[in-house]
Amino acid sequence: MAGGSDKTFYLETFGCQMNVHDSEKVIGTLISQGYRQVATVEEAGLILYNTCSIRDKAEQKVFHRLADYKKLQAEGKKFAVLGCVAQQEGEKIFERAPHVSIVCGSASYRNLPEMLVQIEAGKSRVTGLDDRQTDECFETEFTARTNPHRGYITIIEGCDKFCAYCVVPFTRGKERSRTSESVLAEARRMAELGYTEIQLLGQNVNSYQDPLGKKSFAELLSAVGALPGIKRVRFTSSHPRDFGRDIVEAIESEASLCNHVHLPVQSGSTRVLYAMQRLYTRDEYLERVVWMKAAQREISITTDIIVGFPGETETDFEETLWLLDEVEYDGVFSFKYSPRPNTPALKYPDAIPDGEKSRRLAVLQEKQREIQRRRYQRHVGEVMEVMVEGKNEARGQWIGRTSDNKVLNFTASEARQPVPGSYRAITVTGSFPNSLVGEMVI
Repeated sequence: MAGGSDKTFYLETFGCQMNVHDSEKVIGTLISQGYRQVATVEEAGLILYNTCSIRDKAEQKVFHRLADYKKLQAEGKKFAVLGCVAQQEGEKIFERAPHVSIVCGSASYRNLPEMLVQIEAGKSRVTGLDDRQTDECFETEFTARTNPHRGYITIIEGCDKFCAYCVVPFTRGKERSRTSESVLAEARRMAELGYTEIQLLGQNVNSYQDPLGKKSFAELLSAVGALPGIKRVRFTSSHPRDFGRDIVEAIESEASLCNHVHLPVQSGSTRVLYAMQRLYTRDEYLERVVWMKAAQREISITTDIIVGFPGETETDFEETLWLLDEVEYDGVFSFKYSPRPNTPALKYPDAIPDGEKSRRLAVLQEKQREIQRRRYQRHVGEVMEVMVEGKNEARGQWIGRTSDNKVLNFTASEARQPVPGSYRAITVTGSFPNSLVGEMVI
């Protein structure tokens, strides 16, 4: 990797949207340091894995991948493990995968250029593990955005909530927000480059605290939405404790703010929420749902749910099923509880057998499927605006996404084929539990 022509890299990303955007920034940083991205590991001099440790399987995938490519070390290739698994495992990664040269947690990405220089100079192992000590965010002008129409901006990094099941506070560090000025400056640059949709990101995006005290999260949302050229603004993921009525009021008043809120609940039982250390009760969560359902614009609500948390009784589970009926979510990401390193829940008694977790998950998913079947059916006959994302050539359908985050697959006449990134009015002609179908309005 000494010569400019040898400075090639391949990066694979595991996990959440935050990781995907982190990878965009890492790619931009590498390119700014004279590296060139290639499409395969065989072509690359440096192979990087941006990792996730939220789910056990995602973590296992990384080590399986490292084992698969160990043979490439003989060809002089270097390996780097980035992100949550890097922070969680630290220098143990060198023991488990001795061919790795760089271990860098997400809180240390700003140090990547210096770490790369050390590797290029011949150092065999370099680490960047800031954990919860840093106050700095990873801000860079070098972001290699992979979507030319929808762009992501991280406004807050880290987490201070310490839910009993979650490793994020340990792997991504403490909460630290960017200034509203820097966020708006980046959003303006994106608008000038032709981006029409911006998604604001954070582990708890609505826990945002402007270091300069100039804007609340709701005010920042409205300010981004008011920028010339911006047609849609999304945000994820929200924490119920910090979800204020002012966010709903912003969505009501600013048409560019998408009418969709992802508000993870995790359980419908207050007893389980307390054990999870979620910092709110079921009634407090439902109060926020009432705000959204009373809004002048219909707001689509989606959530995350964990089943089989230690000590979850059948009654607790029934309360979660009741919550599905009460809220009528448009989408639920549901998971079986899996123990994660360093989390308080590891010490909790009353572990639920995996077979029972699977049963509860299946029951929950079937109930939610029926709810979504009804919810999506309501749109048949409506005209909805989508941003065109691409085309499924095999089906002859275009793929679009509505403001309320529903996938709408549609057909268009040969004479009026849309282009990706454009906005089109679509008549909804049919529905499925997870998507809509329609025809472009002529």
